[in-house]
Amino acid sequence: MQTKITIVGAGAAGLFCAGLLGQRGYDVTIIDNGKKIGRKILMSGGGKCNFTNLTVEASNYISQNPHFCKSALKRFSQWDFIQLVNEYKIAYHEKDHGQLFCDNSAQDIVDMLVQECQKGQVKFMLQTQLEEVESVDQGFKLYTSQGCIETQQLIVATGGQSMPALGMTSIGYKIAEKFAIPVVPVKAGLVPFTLHKPLLDVLSTLSGIAVPVEVSNERIRFKENLLFTHRGLSGPAILQISSYWQAGESIIINLLPDKLFESTFKPLLEQNRNQTVKNCLSQILPKRLIEALIQLNLITDITVKQLNPKQQQDLYNTLTQWCITPNGTEGYRTAEVTLGGVSTDALSSKTMAVKSHPNLYFIGEVVDVAGWLGGYNFQWAWSSAFACAQAFD
Repeated sequence: MQTKITIVGAGAAGLFCAGLLGQRGYDVTIIDNGKKIGRKILMSGGGKCNFTNLTVEASNYISQNPHFCKSALKRFSQWDFIQLVNEYKIAYHEKDHGQLFCDNSAQDIVDMLVQECQKGQVKFMLQTQLEEVESVDQGFKLYTSQGCIETQQLIVATGGQSMPALGMTSIGYKIAEKFAIPVVPVKAGLVPFTLHKPLLDVLSTLSGIAVPVEVSNERIRFKENLLFTHRGLSGPAILQISSYWQAGESIIINLLPDKLFESTFKPLLEQNRNQTVKNCLSQILPKRLIEALIQLNLITDITVKQLNPKQQQDLYNTLTQWCITPNGTEGYRTAEVTLGGVSTDALSSKTMAVKSHPNLYFIGEVVDVAGWLGGYNFQWAWSSAFACAQAFD
């Protein structure tokens, strides 16, 4: 078959780009290896889809070129996508840190994108495996499990390698390598940490407990909740810092992010002088967590009045500077994003076109642009798709 534009990947970026192009009269075909479109959208945000954020800045993204994303984010902002959501009368709400979620279901966002595609008469080829891509004079030949597709322009919106259970593969990077386009080494981002034994044996007993913390390394810090799991550490704070973590590196956990020593912690000790340290601290932290810290010999369970001023300060430092060296991460299986990807050096920040192959484009997660937790990766999908679609005017 022949088509003017072929988009590989029926995810957020691919669907949005297809709808924009189709509605401008272009002949667009989307191919995807799955049975359903928008699989990652449907499971995101606990099924509610955190589709963007009220505050979007370039600093919310990780890339070897931190300036690359600025052009696309400026040309199609969070407000532009919110306007589209409002046009479809999709109910949504704001959570912490400006995160926007659907009131009903992520299906609302998928249905909106499908309707946008239908308005542009976009053709879908699902359960279609892309086996080989070949450059020809008039564009490209795509050899698929459903036959050969001849196309003038090719847009790669295949996503990363995170969540392989949803059908995510490395095909996008293979296409890049086929055309000698550099790929920044990829790894899992926004992903839980695993822990070494015997620390894991102690902390796994806290599975399900969440506490507000500030977690940091030498480069960045995040103030969010931490969740203990039977494998290690998770929750928003851990997912955020994981994208900035290097193997073998330690992280610092502040269990008292809003409590200063002189104004809060010291008065607490003075008011509970006759209690044990465990019972005193259990007023501000989960008792089971305090028991775990005692088991790890980080805290000594004596009476508060036995602590001299230096020991009081040491106790506070222990709770605010808990140093942990993760064993590793849970990897792509549970990662929410893939770090790295197609090098931005090879792409136009204005059009997302490959500089050396002007009829070839890469958009969304497959590019070396990864956002923080909180709707930033979806916004990059919308913005990069819009930038690409405008290139066809």
